[in-house]
Amino acid sequence: MPAVSKGDGMRGLAVFISDIRNCKSKEAEIKRINKELANIRSKFKGDKALDGYSKKKYVCKLLFIFLLGHDIDFGHMEAVNLLSSNNMMGVNWTLGYLFISVLVNSNSELIRLINNAIKNDLSSRNPTFMCLALHCIANVGSREMAEAFASEIPRILVAGDTMDSVKQSAALCLLRLYKTSPDLVLMGEWTSRVVHLLNDQHMIVSSASTDLQDYTYYFVPAPWLSCKLLRLLQCYPPPEDGAVKGRLVECLETILNKAQEPPKSKKVQHSNAKNAILFEAISLIIHYDSEPNLLVRACNQLGQFLQHRETNLRYLALESMCTLASSEFSHEAVKTHIETVINALKTERDVSVRQRAADLLYAMCDRSNAKQIVAEMLSYLETADYSIREEMVLKVAILAEKYAVDYSWYVDTILNLIRIAGDYVSEEVWYRVIQIVINRDDVQGYAAKTVFEALQAPACHENMVKVGGYILGEFGNLIAGDPRSSPLVQFNLLHSKFHLCSVPTRALLLSAYIKFINLFPETKATIQEVLRCDSQIRNSDVELQQRAVEYLKLSSIASTDVLATVLEEMPPFPERESSILAKLKKKKGPGAVSVTELEDNKREGGELNGGGDRGPDTAAIAASNASTPSPSADLLGIRSAAPIGAAPANAGSLLVDVFSEAGPAAPSAAVNDDGFLSSAPPSEDPAPPLSEADELLNNWPKLNVQTKPVEPLVEGGAQIQQVLNIECLTDFSDAPLLNIKFRPQQEAQKIFKANHSMDTEVLKAKLLGLGTALLDNVDPNPENYVCAGVIQTKGQQVGCLLRLEPNAQAQMYRLTLRCSKDSVSRRLCELLAEQF
Repeated sequence: MPAVSKGDGMRGLAVFISDIRNCKSKEAEIKRINKELANIRSKFKGDKALDGYSKKKYVCKLLFIFLLGHDIDFGHMEAVNLLSSNNMMGVNWTLGYLFISVLVNSNSELIRLINNAIKNDLSSRNPTFMCLALHCIANVGSREMAEAFASEIPRILVAGDTMDSVKQSAALCLLRLYKTSPDLVLMGEWTSRVVHLLNDQHMIVSSASTDLQDYTYYFVPAPWLSCKLLRLLQCYPPPEDGAVKGRLVECLETILNKAQEPPKSKKVQHSNAKNAILFEAISLIIHYDSEPNLLVRACNQLGQFLQHRETNLRYLALESMCTLASSEFSHEAVKTHIETVINALKTERDVSVRQRAADLLYAMCDRSNAKQIVAEMLSYLETADYSIREEMVLKVAILAEKYAVDYSWYVDTILNLIRIAGDYVSEEVWYRVIQIVINRDDVQGYAAKTVFEALQAPACHENMVKVGGYILGEFGNLIAGDPRSSPLVQFNLLHSKFHLCSVPTRALLLSAYIKFINLFPETKATIQEVLRCDSQIRNSDVELQQRAVEYLKLSSIASTDVLATVLEEMPPFPERESSILAKLKKKKGPGAVSVTELEDNKREGGELNGGGDRGPDTAAIAASNASTPSPSADLLGIRSAAPIGAAPANAGSLLVDVFSEAGPAAPSAAVNDDGFLSSAPPSEDPAPPLSEADELLNNWPKLNVQTKPVEPLVEGGAQIQQVLNIECLTDFSDAPLLNIKFRPQQEAQKIFKANHSMDTEVLKAKLLGLGTALLDNVDPNPENYVCAGVIQTKGQQVGCLLRLEPNAQAQMYRLTLRCSKDSVSRRLCELLAEQF
């Protein structure tokens, strides 16, 4: 017998397991395992023989490593040797059989050695060793084992001196061999003797000998069979036969009645079996959703479990009640437990139970209790577990929107949500509040006032700055009458957050600044000074630099009317499904309560008047011809904005060319009269390519300039290099200037005041009188006119495309022409502008 000091605790194994659990990464775990495998391999291959304790310890380590998911290719022989050790306590046998049962497959070369050890144990008459051997045979179940023991096991099974526990193991082992190799298990004379096992007084022997159809497990009749049958019924719709349905309802009522009876045993097996059947019955009742009485009774039964001392029962009760809350028959009954559920949300120690409590509050919410539930969820958010915060934020946002009657309450709720859990507020949430504020005239002033006050907090989350920048940029004029929120105060408040924010938020704030110039002309000088500073117009980020330059130019050369048109207030958004709900559906993983089912059954409150899942748009950003497709940029319409001079993607708005006093487009590359070099990279229209400009560049006599071709399209936020090889041919005094213009070729555009009546029929008659064809349903804005025609000349045919965009409110037009010849585009644009 090994020394007592070593014992069976195996301290080395405990230390190894502790090391693995303390590993900070997968790489650290693999490194520690490889180190241990090298140590074990060296011990097994060493010259010094290992004692039984060491073999047992190392085999246990190998088994633990295998259970972690790592392959083991040695140590099998040492495990077989444990089967023949002299440990009278049976520990070595147990570990040896455990290792073999887990790691050895049916095709192993060690099967014969294992069979020899098993034969010795089966003939030992020691019940512990016999059970271990029988378990090993059943676990491996190879054909070679069936050939070796198919005749031995029936003898053990029917022997009069075999203990009951050994008979149970022998019966199950024989069944395993019969399933894998039925041709080798020939019962013959043993059959009649095995049948008598059904009369055995010991239940474990009789139950192992046959599958009993009717039995009682701790006073619960056939719990496993009952659960399987109830689960099977959930796969089918309710029976249409009245008699069958009546019997089924009677069975379900009986189960609910049995659940109310006092327990017949204090043992946990009794309560587990009883509750297993009850929960399956409740699931079937919910599946049928046609018996109001049963649904209410099921809800009341689950309500009793909400305060049960067993955590698992509380979890299951909350999960089942989530589904019950979606039924019209039991929704009111579920609502009666709201205080208990709120208390569970606050006091439960298990985070999974708290999450189910939040799910149930979300499911039972309606107009009558929305404010209470949202307030409790907001309160819990301050201390909520980080793993469920994002989902909680989505739930609060959906409930606040779905059941809002007072829109000021909705604005307060979302802003409070951003304040409490700003890091977990996704883009969809703050997009949505902006959409709803824009669509609701009655809440715009309140939203501007509330967000202004929220921004005054010393520590303000970036999402709050985004919402504040957008809302004040649109509706800051509604609170400008108060000296405490004057235009300059609003601007200084926003700008104080500017340098603390990320690039997308700074881009949004710059858009808010240009909106301020339109709303508050007195702030123009201050804002232009900010836009003009080097940190803006020389910013390393191309998006911020471009916005600063374009907004500065726009505010400098555009007239008041044009500026008001470009920066006019956003129109209402179309009504679509909230993108927040779609995001919440994605968040729910398998095994969770289906959000889709909950929403399909909760129809009491309609969504607010607003919102598609696209972000809000701003006309100011349409002046930008290339932008970074960041999340906040999408909110500002960057992805749908059209390049300067191109046909607008967002129809109906008037844009101004901020880089030119005149309307016509410049050619792609040309030498000006003053010797300045003017070059424009190609836009989406690849013809004519930039490489064809080489001849024009070479025409300047003092320099020899060569260019390398570039891609015809520059993506938003991307950068390309245009290499110019310049050789000096002779001396010159004035340095040449390279003027880059982002402008489509062969296109001309002009914005002008209406010279004549803007009557629709008159405009159509003029366009048709020009000899063009009027194209219907081409422009998304039905107020615009799109035409196509061909100018016939003796030398060539010039194709022309025309778009006329009237703005009746501003009494202005935007005329865009694109022709196959650039000079025709410019001249025709000037001539036609005089006709409207």
